Amino acid sequence: MTTEFHPGDIALNLLVVVVLVLLNGFFVAAEFALVKVRTTRLTQLASEGSKKAGYALRIAHRLDAYLSATQLGITLASLGLGWVGEPAISHLIAEPLLHRIGIADETVVSTVSIVIGFLVITFLHIVIGELAPKSLAIQKSEGVSLWLSAPLLFFYAIFKPAILLLNGAANRLLRLIGIEPASEHESAHTEEEIRLLVNQSAQSGIIDDNEMKLVGNVFDFGDLLAREVMLPRTDMDCLFTTRSLEENREMVYRTRHTRYPVAIEEKDQIIGFVHIADLLTADRGSVPDLRKLIRPVLNVPESMEVSQVLQLMQARHSQLAVVVDEYGGTAGMLTAELILEEIVGKIHDEFDEAPPAITVQGEATTVDGRMLIDDINRLLQLDLEDEEVDSIGGWMFRRLGGTPEQGKKIGYREYTFEVAECQPLRVLRVRIYRNPEAAADRDEPAEES
Repeated sequence: MTTEFHPGDIALNLLVVVVLVLLNGFFVAAEFALVKVRTTRLTQLASEGSKKAGYALRIAHRLDAYLSATQLGITLASLGLGWVGEPAISHLIAEPLLHRIGIADETVVSTVSIVIGFLVITFLHIVIGELAPKSLAIQKSEGVSLWLSAPLLFFYAIFKPAILLLNGAANRLLRLIGIEPASEHESAHTEEEIRLLVNQSAQSGIIDDNEMKLVGNVFDFGDLLAREVMLPRTDMDCLFTTRSLEENREMVYRTRHTRYPVAIEEKDQIIGFVHIADLLTADRGSVPDLRKLIRPVLNVPESMEVSQVLQLMQARHSQLAVVVDEYGGTAGMLTAELILEEIVGKIHDEFDEAPPAITVQGEATTVDGRMLIDDINRLLQLDLEDEEVDSIGGWMFRRLGGTPEQGKKIGYREYTFEVAECQPLRVLRVRIYRNPEAAADRDEPAEES
């Protein structure tokens, strides 16, 4: 038995169906747009006088409550659509169609009409009420959130008691089963999540590889220690108070730096630094002593984080810091340029003639001795360790007993590390190549000469 509908009732029900589908789309679009829109952008627009942005910003500051409002709206619209829509579609489309093709059995007509009405309403609900608004909100989150915020505020004001009641009941239920209610919208991201987002953006072409690398360097920067970034003591060009002004000037002409640490007799006795401008413009007659040009220098322990060193340098308006070891001796030197290079990469000027950090020739890879052990491990998938040193050159130096010679080799797992270039107390460059025959022996490194 079917329910009798007058033409006016059917028209009214169809109008209600259209309204409910649009309302469902409204709440779906509002939900996705408000989650996706950037609060910083809304703040900027609101500061420029946009009332719509001000409404959206009010919602963004209490997003969980308004997301509950959109979910309530979606639920009410969906229930209403199922209640009103199926009978209206059945009587307007399905029953006349079935009668026209000659089906007279009322039971069959009623059953098939219900199925057709359900399918049509489901299609309208999913396509117009869900998928299309969602895609629009994701693509145009800013515009959608601006237009829909005011109506959503009005809806929330009307249904606020019901929303609070339903939220409270849901939270109490969660607590009864031992789960603490969590925020539905978490604005903060972990470092790993941000790295993943950046990688996905790079893969999509939104940002380029250099920008992705820059973001990664910023995060890595926070974990770096002074000893991992510093210019080693052996590479430091210093001026000495025991030398004449002309001898120190000659050092400046030869090495071409902007600032020089000043020591008394050896590098463990650094007492400050001088600026090249002061040294080169000094009157030979009126400045008999280099001490007159010395400026205070910042001393930091080698275990201090580079980010903290940078803060100290900024606070003291210093471009240079001396890194000291646990015994108070000079371990190396940090400059603002060295720190900046950890973020943006190597900076070369017109005087730099240093070879690249990594060169590949056939099966061999040659690396700078100052390259960090951690970088070598990532490059070769190894697990080199040494608590006393951080660089591959230092690792080689210690394993060779402090007597490096060009051509000396160390075997580690399936790799051979060879001294490519050295000084009496330093390994400058290391050549690394793979030994396929040694791949099976991966336990302890074996030293060979």
